[in-house]
Amino acid sequence: MSHLFTVDWQETFAFKVPIAETLLRGTIVYLVLFGMLVKFRRGAGTVGVGDLLLIVLLADAAQNAMANDYKTVSDGLLLIATLVFWNVFIDWLATKSEWLDQVLHKPRFELIRDGRLNRENLRKAMVTNTELMAHLREKGIENIEEVRLAQMEGDGKISVIGFESAGQDDDDDSRGAA
Repeated sequence: MSHLFTVDWQETFAFKVPIAETLLRGTIVYLVLFGMLVKFRRGAGTVGVGDLLLIVLLADAAQNAMANDYKTVSDGLLLIATLVFWNVFIDWLATKSEWLDQVLHKPRFELIRDGRLNRENLRKAMVTNTELMAHLREKGIENIEEVRLAQMEGDGKISVIGFESAGQDDDDDSRGAA
Protein backbone atom coordinates (compact mmCIF):
# COMPACT_ATOMS: atom_id res chain seq x y z
CA MET A 1 0.00 0.00 0.00
CA SER A 2 2.87 2.41 0.70
CA HIS A 3 4.05 2.16 -2.92
CA LEU A 4 0.86 4.00 -4.01
CA PHE A 5 2.09 7.19 -2.35
CA THR A 6 5.79 6.92 -3.21
CA VAL A 7 7.01 9.48 -5.75
CA ASP A 8 10.35 9.20 -7.53
CA TRP A 9 11.09 12.93 -7.76
CA GLN A 10 14.27 12.43 -9.78
CA GLU A 11 12.43 10.37 -12.40
CA THR A 12 9.54 12.87 -12.49
CA PHE A 13 11.45 16.15 -12.89
CA ALA A 14 14.99 15.38 -14.12
CA PHE A 15 15.85 16.30 -17.70
CA LYS A 16 16.38 13.15 -19.79
CA VAL A 17 17.12 14.94 -23.06
CA PRO A 18 19.83 17.62 -23.32
CA ILE A 19 18.26 21.08 -22.93
CA ALA A 20 19.88 22.40 -26.13
CA GLU A 21 18.40 19.51 -28.11
CA THR A 22 14.88 20.17 -26.77
CA LEU A 23 15.23 23.89 -27.56
CA LEU A 24 16.53 23.13 -31.07
CA ARG A 25 13.81 20.56 -31.83
CA GLY A 26 11.07 22.86 -30.57
CA THR A 27 12.44 25.80 -32.55
CA ILE A 28 12.81 23.90 -35.83
CA VAL A 29 9.38 22.26 -35.71
CA TYR A 30 7.65 25.47 -34.58
CA LEU A 31 9.17 27.58 -37.36
CA VAL A 32 8.38 25.00 -40.06
CA LEU A 33 4.77 24.55 -38.88
CA PHE A 34 4.36 28.31 -38.44
CA GLY A 35 5.57 28.92 -41.99
CA MET A 36 3.20 26.30 -43.38
CA LEU A 37 0.20 27.69 -41.50
CA VAL A 38 0.94 31.28 -42.56
CA LYS A 39 1.27 30.19 -46.18
CA PHE A 40 -1.84 28.03 -46.39
CA ARG A 41 -4.37 29.34 -43.85
CA ARG A 42 -7.48 31.28 -44.89
CA GLY A 43 -7.31 33.59 -41.90
CA ALA A 44 -7.43 33.52 -38.13
CA GLY A 45 -11.12 34.29 -38.05
CA THR A 46 -12.08 31.32 -40.21
CA VAL A 47 -11.27 28.29 -38.11
CA GLY A 48 -13.52 25.43 -39.13
CA VAL A 49 -13.68 21.74 -38.33
CA GLY A 50 -11.14 20.96 -41.05
CA ASP A 51 -8.72 23.57 -39.67
CA LEU A 52 -9.02 22.11 -36.16
CA LEU A 53 -8.44 18.62 -37.48
CA LEU A 54 -5.34 19.83 -39.32
CA ILE A 55 -3.92 21.38 -36.14
CA VAL A 56 -4.53 18.18 -34.14
CA LEU A 57 -2.90 16.05 -36.82
CA LEU A 58 0.07 18.44 -37.12
CA ALA A 59 0.55 18.28 -33.37
CA ASP A 60 0.52 14.49 -33.41
CA ALA A 61 2.81 14.27 -36.44
CA ALA A 62 5.25 16.80 -35.03
CA GLN A 63 5.41 15.19 -31.58
CA ASN A 64 8.08 12.66 -32.52
CA ALA A 65 10.14 15.29 -34.34
CA MET A 66 10.05 17.62 -31.36
CA ALA A 67 10.39 15.19 -28.49
CA ASN A 68 13.08 12.54 -28.65
CA ASP A 69 11.08 10.21 -26.41
CA TYR A 70 11.05 12.65 -23.50
CA LYS A 71 9.56 11.20 -20.35
CA THR A 72 9.76 13.85 -17.65
CA VAL A 73 7.52 16.78 -16.88
CA SER A 74 10.53 19.10 -17.11
CA ASP A 75 11.34 18.06 -20.68
CA GLY A 76 7.72 18.58 -21.71
CA LEU A 77 7.47 21.95 -19.98
CA LEU A 78 10.69 23.14 -21.60
CA LEU A 79 9.36 22.17 -25.01
CA ILE A 80 6.06 23.97 -24.35
CA ALA A 81 7.93 27.06 -23.15
CA THR A 82 10.03 27.02 -26.34
CA LEU A 83 6.92 26.93 -28.54
CA VAL A 84 5.23 29.69 -26.55
CA PHE A 85 8.41 31.79 -26.76
CA TRP A 86 8.52 31.58 -30.55
CA ASN A 87 4.83 32.39 -30.84
CA VAL A 88 5.16 35.52 -28.69
CA PHE A 89 8.49 36.53 -30.24
CA ILE A 90 7.20 36.37 -33.82
CA ASP A 91 4.11 38.38 -32.86
CA TRP A 92 6.37 40.98 -31.22
CA LEU A 93 8.66 41.02 -34.26
CA ALA A 94 5.66 41.70 -36.52
CA THR A 95 4.97 44.88 -34.53
CA LYS A 96 8.52 46.05 -35.36
CA SER A 97 8.68 44.99 -39.02
CA GLU A 98 6.17 46.15 -41.63
CA TRP A 99 7.39 43.44 -44.03
CA LEU A 100 6.79 40.65 -41.48
CA ASP A 101 3.41 42.15 -40.56
CA GLN A 102 2.39 41.98 -44.24
CA VAL A 103 3.62 38.38 -44.52
CA LEU A 104 1.69 37.29 -41.43
CA HIS A 105 -1.53 39.19 -42.12
CA LYS A 106 -3.30 38.33 -45.32
CA PRO A 107 -4.47 41.18 -47.58
CA ARG A 108 -8.17 41.94 -47.76
CA PHE A 109 -10.21 40.98 -50.79
CA GLU A 110 -12.94 43.19 -52.18
CA LEU A 111 -15.95 40.92 -52.66
CA ILE A 112 -18.64 43.47 -53.58
CA ARG A 113 -18.35 47.08 -54.76
CA ASP A 114 -21.35 49.23 -55.58
CA GLY A 115 -23.71 46.26 -55.71
CA ARG A 116 -21.50 44.23 -58.08
CA LEU A 117 -19.99 40.90 -57.08
CA ASN A 118 -16.27 40.30 -57.73
CA ARG A 119 -16.30 36.56 -58.52
CA GLU A 120 -12.51 36.31 -58.94
CA ASN A 121 -11.86 37.66 -55.45
CA LEU A 122 -14.67 35.48 -54.07
CA ARG A 123 -12.76 32.45 -55.38
CA LYS A 124 -9.43 33.76 -54.03
CA ALA A 125 -10.99 34.26 -50.60
CA MET A 126 -12.56 30.79 -50.88
CA VAL A 127 -16.01 32.12 -50.01
CA THR A 128 -19.12 30.63 -51.57
CA ASN A 129 -22.16 32.67 -52.61
CA THR A 130 -24.10 30.96 -49.80
CA GLU A 131 -21.53 32.02 -47.18
CA LEU A 132 -21.45 35.57 -48.51
CA MET A 133 -25.23 35.88 -48.47
CA ALA A 134 -25.32 34.56 -44.89
CA HIS A 135 -22.89 37.32 -43.84
CA LEU A 136 -24.97 39.93 -45.63
CA ARG A 137 -28.16 38.74 -43.91
CA GLU A 138 -26.39 38.96 -40.53
CA LYS A 139 -25.88 42.66 -41.34
CA GLY A 140 -29.56 43.08 -42.29
CA ILE A 141 -28.89 43.13 -46.03
CA GLU A 142 -30.92 40.85 -48.29
CA ASN A 143 -29.58 41.74 -51.76
CA ILE A 144 -26.09 42.29 -53.14
CA GLU A 145 -27.36 45.46 -54.81
CA GLU A 146 -27.76 47.04 -51.33
CA VAL A 147 -23.99 46.74 -50.65
CA ARG A 148 -21.61 49.60 -51.32
CA LEU A 149 -18.55 47.58 -50.19
CA ALA A 150 -17.96 44.10 -48.77
CA GLN A 151 -14.46 42.82 -48.06
CA MET A 152 -12.88 39.66 -46.70
CA GLU A 153 -10.51 41.13 -44.11
CA GLY A 154 -7.07 39.71 -43.38
CA ASP A 155 -8.40 37.96 -40.28
CA GLY A 156 -11.04 36.10 -42.32
CA LYS A 157 -14.03 38.19 -41.28
CA ILE A 158 -16.27 39.82 -43.85
CA SER A 159 -16.94 43.52 -43.38
CA VAL A 160 -19.97 45.03 -45.08
CA ILE A 161 -20.92 48.66 -45.79
CA GLY A 162 -24.36 49.26 -47.22
CA PHE A 163 -25.62 52.22 -49.20
CA GLU A 164 -26.90 55.00 -46.94
CA SER A 165 -29.23 57.82 -47.92
CA ALA A 166 -27.65 61.25 -47.61
CA GLY A 167 -28.88 63.03 -44.50
CA GLN A 168 -30.96 60.06 -43.28
CA ASP A 169 -30.23 60.83 -39.63
CA ASP A 170 -31.19 64.49 -40.08
CA ASP A 171 -34.55 63.54 -41.60
CA ASP A 172 -35.30 61.19 -38.69
CA ASP A 173 -34.53 63.92 -36.15
CA SER A 174 -36.73 66.49 -37.91
CA ARG A 175 -39.68 64.06 -38.04
CA GLY A 176 -39.34 63.35 -34.33
CA ALA A 177 -39.45 67.07 -33.47
CA ALA A 178 -42.57 67.81 -35.54
